[in-house]
Amino acid sequence: MSPDKKKRLVFVINRTQFFLSHRLPIAMAAAQAGYDVHVAVADGPDTPILKATGLSVHTIPLTRSAMSPRGELKTIQSLKSLYETVRPDIVHHVTIKPVLYGTLAARLAGVPAVVNAISGLGFVFTANGAKAALRRGLVSQAYRSILRHHNQRVIFQNQDDYAVFRKAGIVRPHDAFFIKGSGTDLDLFTPRPEPEGPVTIILPARLLRDKGVNEFAAAAHILKARHPSLRMVLVGESDFGNPTAVAEAQLQDWQQSGDLEWWGYQTDMPAVLAQAHVVCLPSYREGLPKSLIDAAASGHPIVTTDVPGCRDVVTHGDNGLLVPVRDAVALADALETLILDRDLRIRMGARGRARAEAEFSLDSVIDKHLTLYDELLSR
Repeated sequence: MSPDKKKRLVFVINRTQFFLSHRLPIAMAAAQAGYDVHVAVADGPDTPILKATGLSVHTIPLTRSAMSPRGELKTIQSLKSLYETVRPDIVHHVTIKPVLYGTLAARLAGVPAVVNAISGLGFVFTANGAKAALRRGLVSQAYRSILRHHNQRVIFQNQDDYAVFRKAGIVRPHDAFFIKGSGTDLDLFTPRPEPEGPVTIILPARLLRDKGVNEFAAAAHILKARHPSLRMVLVGESDFGNPTAVAEAQLQDWQQSGDLEWWGYQTDMPAVLAQAHVVCLPSYREGLPKSLIDAAASGHPIVTTDVPGCRDVVTHGDNGLLVPVRDAVALADALETLILDRDLRIRMGARGRARAEAEFSLDSVIDKHLTLYDELLSR
């Protein structure tokens, strides 16, 4: 694209940290391809890091959990105003509120093309109880009403999430587009020899109940009684914008009990994974977890749950083991299988690397996004 014909692309996302870890390479590749790239996000401690990338950054009033009618209307109005000012050719929304509010604002502002990324169904679709069912119904109705832009694609990371949206009448088949997650950098995440010392099992994730953190802690209690030198490690921080966040006091209690280590939020994940023998994510549901495809690229065997998203990365008995959701005993048994069998760990880790190369490379994910943008803009 010549400088005077640059197409404008706006990303809208609720957390700067999530954009930096999951979408920044796509945005930078789009900029390299000639797009004028903007990012709209709620202000936060990582905003200066985002601005340092050279992308145009716009802060918007966006909360993830609060549902004040006045606040929600302010978010929609801010997005509409942003779109009318920037005049994007295409907008790319990620997560529930940006998808809903951003698509509505795009229709009001006359944005020519919209990409909506469904990066997992989240708390709204995993929670149980009458209140959760009511919220799920309201969100589904909102999706049905709003996801009707004349020139849009809805990106799904797995077939299960698409099936939920299709059955609920939320998405039209011709609007669906499949991309397997955010990709993994195969040059950054590479296999290394197993570290010396006791077996170390790492759970890298936001520390939420929905990520299976409670089950991991219960499995650690079981396993430490059998294997005292074993190291069970949580890597991440709690996300208090999410209703299933694990309290910091609970994390401290687990650590003081000796069952778990908590390393907090880490920026150098290749170095963290180099200390692991096994990677574990007993999540209740995922889109397609980047932590697991990074682990696979790093040559680690994986223990995870037999749920959407997780089973799209791991085939039971091939590159890892699948266990029932919310079952700490089954989780402990599967982990123990790998604790006791180094040859199995090595074999599964090699299979994971091969699968990452075949299915989850960052280059492939970037190419699919750029192709999608070009397709929408040519219509």
